[in-house]
Amino acid sequence: MQVPMLVTHFLDRGVKLYGPKTCIVDGEKRFTYNQFNERVNRLSNALISEGVKKGDRVAYIGPNGHRILESYYGITQIGAILLCINIRLSPEEIAFILNHAGAKVVCVDWEYANLVAPVVDKLETVTHFMLFTDGHRPNGIDWPDYDTLLNEASTERPVRPEMDENDVAELFYTSGTTSRPKGVMMTHRNIYANAINYIHMLSVTDADTQLHSVPLFHVNGWGSPHGITGSGATHVIVRDFRAKQVLEAIQKERVTIGAMVPAMVTTLLNYPEAGQYDTSLWDRMIIGGAPVPITILREAQEKFGVKCYQAYGMTETCPMLTLSTLKDHMKKLPFEEQLVYRAKTGKPVFGVELRVVDEEGKDVEPNGEDVGEIIVRGNNVMKGFWNDPEETAKIIVDGWLHTGDIANIDQEGFVQIVDRGKDMIISGGENVASAEVEMAIHKFPAVMECAVVGVPDPKWGEAVKALVVLRPKMQATEKEIIDHCGTLLSKFKLPRTVDFVSELPKTGTGKILKRDLRAKFWAGQEKKIGG
Repeated sequence: MQVPMLVTHFLDRGVKLYGPKTCIVDGEKRFTYNQFNERVNRLSNALISEGVKKGDRVAYIGPNGHRILESYYGITQIGAILLCINIRLSPEEIAFILNHAGAKVVCVDWEYANLVAPVVDKLETVTHFMLFTDGHRPNGIDWPDYDTLLNEASTERPVRPEMDENDVAELFYTSGTTSRPKGVMMTHRNIYANAINYIHMLSVTDADTQLHSVPLFHVNGWGSPHGITGSGATHVIVRDFRAKQVLEAIQKERVTIGAMVPAMVTTLLNYPEAGQYDTSLWDRMIIGGAPVPITILREAQEKFGVKCYQAYGMTETCPMLTLSTLKDHMKKLPFEEQLVYRAKTGKPVFGVELRVVDEEGKDVEPNGEDVGEIIVRGNNVMKGFWNDPEETAKIIVDGWLHTGDIANIDQEGFVQIVDRGKDMIISGGENVASAEVEMAIHKFPAVMECAVVGVPDPKWGEAVKALVVLRPKMQATEKEIIDHCGTLLSKFKLPRTVDFVSELPKTGTGKILKRDLRAKFWAGQEKKIGG
């Protein structure tokens, strides 16, 4: 017997086994599994009434909240495709994504309606908008209220179309290593495999409560929500990451699992009143999106009692590839030695085949020293890039996805990334394509050459740095370069610092040696670019 692995199974199981139990805590709002399911059905029926059919794309633009969880199921159970969009993008970038994906409906939060309103006339396929007002309605925007539409819709589960596990369920756009965003196609099978993996690797049960502080538009909050729902656990959501709000939620809702980028952990550790909160039940935390120094792991466990583990993945892998959970014999090691393993990039999660290969495609020796590129395959690897077979063929070669990340692997099977082969900068969990920033800088008249690299930053993990060679007899200041970029790029992509240099190191063919540029900034760090 073969039953398709569909995203809908996670909510179906949660409702059947845990109907009256609290499913979601979102500020003052609380929903049981039964109540959540009714809202999901209302969303499906509201979308059907607006003409949404199987295969149509429905966009979500907003911060963390119960509505994005509703979208995970209300959109996919009618065979439509959820398109999650980063709220930190510019209106022009959002317009490109909506058009490239061919979105039909846009669900947008009132606070971020200004990201869509200026480009409405440029949208080629959007026919309907649904606005999350929560009592706020921006001037000049008359889009229908999301909750009003839901209240008018039926709570009955709609007739589900026939779906295959290899159908696309979600689209997430990533900037990749070029300036053109690419739409990662996640199938029902991809999401299902990742969710089961999350449950397995973190031993999730209905006794758990997870705090969602990582943006849920980032690869489904790193793939956790479906596993939490299917296990009958409880979702605790914070709209914005503020130390007081997060610590209050951890204490009040008795949080057991969390996921954060290093900058978030650092914020909590440096909050003056952090010690006043009861975090005794906070047991497991995944840290990813940027390098994680051992000092953060140590301090977080000492201050909050939580065990932290490094995670690594990609949007293209839905996202989890490795997690630094310890093998049983490692738990008997002295605390500091355990930290060394927990700070590593980690061992492959269940169902992921991972290799570290040299330039000839041969596996490197598992000695923790020899380096090569990480390549992977598994049921969580994307179907491909939306309407972009050429880019898909570049990253998936002979059945293996090439990550572009350079690492070693030890005899325990733990991977440690030492460099990023593709010139991607991960700052505060956000992907910044260096090529896109360089293109913006090159438009400044005084610039002759430039290179953009990620450098260590105690708060953001990596910060964007530009190294600029000016044209002869021309001048520019750091502020002028950054202000210029601000007219072309989203704020999180802007260089934080600009160094003016006389020349840039190059290969014999004229390619800029970015690894050499990065090396001097990362010298002496606990770990180089990774995670």
